[in-house]
Amino acid sequence: QVQLVESGGGLVQAGGSLRLSCVASGSIFSINTMGWYRQAPGNERELVATISSDDNRKYADDVQGRFTISRDKGTNTVFLQMSSLKPEDTAVYRCYADLMMYRKPDFGLRYLVPAEYWGPGTQVAVSS
Repeated sequence: QVQLVESGGGLVQAGGSLRLSCVASGSIFSINTMGWYRQAPGNERELVATISSDDNRKYADDVQGRFTISRDKGTNTVFLQMSSLKPEDTAVYRCYADLMMYRKPDFGLRYLVPAEYWGPGTQVAVSS
């Protein structure tokens, strides 16, 4: 099993900052990509930022220059530093991981399977 545990959401005034964290743990062999998506009421889910295993980063156009994604490979943690927050950033932010995990039957050989995991979501609210 794999778990994603998110933290760092909350209420902040426009222009302020928040840092989101997401820790992946469990039967992880390797992580290809981790990142963040968000969804506001009435809107579709959208990609915010991702970081790949070779540290390539991708950002949504409307957060570029304000948000920074980073990772700690030793702890399987991804961070999203959010600065100059705007009311339109208000949404539920959900952590995402694309990975290979291992399984081990009681009396069999270990094997790998691809998997996608989502965190439960953390609320970010920006007031004006």
